[in-house]
Amino acid sequence: MDRLNKLLRNLPAWPAYPVSLLYIGWLVWLGATGQLGVEPVETLEHELGKVALYLLVAGLAVTPLRRYVGLNLMKFRRAIGLSCFIFVLAHLLVWAVLDVQALGRVWADILRRPYVTVGMAGFLLLLPLAITSNNLSVRKLGPRWRKLHRLTYGAAILGAVHYVMVVKGFQIRPILFLVAILGLLALRIRWKSVIQSVRRKNLTPTR
Repeated sequence: MDRLNKLLRNLPAWPAYPVSLLYIGWLVWLGATGQLGVEPVETLEHELGKVALYLLVAGLAVTPLRRYVGLNLMKFRRAIGLSCFIFVLAHLLVWAVLDVQALGRVWADILRRPYVTVGMAGFLLLLPLAITSNNLSVRKLGPRWRKLHRLTYGAAILGAVHYVMVVKGFQIRPILFLVAILGLLALRIRWKSVIQSVRRKNLTPTR
């Protein structure tokens, strides 16, 4: 693991951004050339959303992997998070511009369709995280930066719930995403400290 971590330290994180943009461009090209099936806009929209969820899971896995396995991917966490936001934003734009195609209908869908409401709430939680994912914000916000970026947890849950709600019928993949995200969040909790705190509270005599 030490050798692997040493190798990872020498790898740059910045290629994640052009790779993300190239993949989005490739998907758009497939849709424009009729290679995404009979519903290219819907397929494009769903594919972008799924990649965003994969990246959300990858971002949440960074801390548990370091804590329990010893694999240090911390230098890539910001790139993973911003790449996730790029895909979420692309997913939103495809839905609003190519699918709904009207600002009034976009607002109506947000208010009327619960799965759209949940998805939009997740996007709004990610927005301040993307804006503050730079060194200047880290310095200016100080300890508050880490607290702000805990919004990732809520955004991840909302994203998974959005996926569960948007699919038709029972499908196992959305449920697996939700279970994986909840499991990764549970791994971030220091259960030993929680249990010790509860025990101390129970042993404290009441007046």
